[in-house]
Parts: sequence; structure tokens; C-alpha cells
Amino acid sequence: MMKFKWSILSLLLVMIVSTARLHAQDPQFSQYYSAPLYLNPGFAGSTNQQRIVFNHRLQWPNLPQAFSTFSFSYEAYVDKLKSGFGVLATTDKMGSAGWRTTYAGLLYSYKVRLSKKWVFSPGIYFAYGTNGMDKSKLRLRDGLEIDGQSLDPDIDRLGSRAFFDFSSGALFYNKNVWFGVSAYHLNQPNLSLFGEESRLNAKINIHGGAKIPLYNGPRMRASKISYLTPSFVYRLQGDAQQFDIGLQYHRDPIGVGVWYRGLPIQQVIKFEDSEAAVNQQDALVFIVSLNLRDLQIGYSYDYTLSELSGAAGGAHEVSLVWEFMKRSVRPGLRRRTRLIPCPSFNTNSDLWN
Repeated sequence: MMKFKWSILSLLLVMIVSTARLHAQDPQFSQYYSAPLYLNPGFAGSTNQQRIVFNHRLQWPNLPQAFSTFSFSYEAYVDKLKSGFGVLATTDKMGSAGWRTTYAGLLYSYKVRLSKKWVFSPGIYFAYGTNGMDKSKLRLRDGLEIDGQSLDPDIDRLGSRAFFDFSSGALFYNKNVWFGVSAYHLNQPNLSLFGEESRLNAKINIHGGAKIPLYNGPRMRASKISYLTPSFVYRLQGDAQQFDIGLQYHRDPIGVGVWYRGLPIQQVIKFEDSEAAVNQQDALVFIVSLNLRDLQIGYSYDYTLSELSGAAGGAHEVSLVWEFMKRSVRPGLRRRTRLIPCPSFNTNSDLWN
């Protein structure tokens, strides 16, 4: 009975971990441009103002226990040091056993002016994380339970795992074009709950984008100019790959867009001693945003293209980006900080540029 019980428990954990591996191990945000520090530490301080970002993603809401991810970040640019500083915290919960992974850490980036228009911004991210499940939600049905709670002392073996995490990235940008590469989990932390070794694969992000103004005459007011913002991000983590590409149209205060996520080529996903060929057609992402003077609100819906489209219910995502100008300690400081260009999806030049 004991051997059978641990076999069932092990199967449960394998299913959870396998699901995470299928989705590139780390949760991802469809509105990746509204989660800049989650995408690349080099974005820290890339705006001339202070920035607070909140993201929430609810994936597969039709399932009994949906995947839920929250992220919060704060950042500021310090002109005297030519540096950006920030904090980033992320928590992700999945499965009926309440499997949760949480990170919190500090970011730093340094701004190197390559020319009058171009900036090079390398960045690093040091984080402390925990990984584990809510043991009170485990239902082994082995006869050793009272009021649904297992009395088996072996349950205590599960526990949780704490670890340190290190990431870095670099960004090249001006006001209208940006390109970057980042690598998360460079130290490949051990996430095993059994005292064994189960390393988290490093995650590579390659991303870029542009802001293309659609002018309507030489005297058109900047606030009335509409923009197109094409962008992409390619992610690689272990055997999993993901590619997002799309286009957004802006005319303040409204922005609308559509993204495609997937790899229209067959790839091989490995599971323990077996492997499967997958043609990954993941989702179409529909996005709408409202750009106010100090606040950007975004909503997106992932329409699943795979066989899970009807059963899973896609994904809903909300983002809030609040920017506010820091007070100048000395006259002229604000003017000098404006010499550092900052990439943006927003058309409000007073806010972002």
C-alpha cells in the first residue's frame, strides 16, 4: 500500500512538472511589453520616470484549477549614476495541489550612450525564490485521513524549496527601435522537493520592436499622430521553444493589436525516457489598451489554437503601468534626464519621451 501510495504521489508530481516543462517551465505574459523587467533586466530604468507595473494572467480558466500568475515591479532611473534600479516579484500557482513558485529580487542596469540616439543598457537580476505545494490540499485516499487531511508522516517529506537565482540581459535602444537578449536562471537552481537534484533550465529571451509613426502632414501635432508598433520575442528553455510576433496600432488614448504565438514547425519534446513530436500552434492574442496621462491599462485574451481550445478556455491577462516623474532636486535635472531616450509602445510623448 505504501509503495502504491508513493507511486501515485510521484505520478502527480511528474504530471505537474511535465505540464510546466511543456509551457517552457516559466510562466509567460502575452503582454510582454507591459512586463519589461520580467522580459529583460536591461529595461530597468529605461524610462526617464519612475515606473510601477502590475501584471496578472489567468490561464485555462475552464479547468478545475487554473494557472494564475502575478507580477509586480518598481523601477527608477538615477541620472547622476546613469543607472536604473528596480525590484521585481513574481508568484505563479498551478494545479489542485497549490503548487506555487515565487521570486523576489533586485535589478540593476547601467546606461552607456553609444551615440546621440542609441543607448546600450546591460542589466542584472538577483532573486530569492521558493518552490513547493500546499500539503493540506493533497488527497491520497489511502485510508490514513481524518476530515480529508492525511496523517501519514511521509507527507512532511514534500516540504518546500528555497533557492537563489541569477539573471542578466542587455538592451540596445533609441526612442523608436529596441533589441535585446536576456538569460534567466543562469545558475540553474535546484527545485527538487525530495532532496534530490532537479535543475531549472536557463531561459533565453531574444526580443525586439519598433515604433513607427504614421504622419499626416508636416504640421501634425505629435499627440495626434497614430503609431504602429510591431514586435517579437523568441524564448528558449530546455527543450521548449516559443515565438510571439504581432502588431499593435495606437491612436491615443486607445491601442489595439493582435499577436500570434507558436512555432509552425514540428519540434520534439522529451519526457523522461520518451519523446513526442509537437507542431506547436499555441494561440492568437487579441489586445486592447487605454493610455491615460499617467496610467496605461491593458487587457488581452489568448484564443487557443490547439486541441485545448474548447476545454481550457484560453487565457485572460490584465496589465497596469503607472509612470510618474520624480521631483528634480536641482534645476535642469529633468531636462538632462530627457537626453536618455527610452523605448515605448505609448504614443504620449509627454509621458514616455
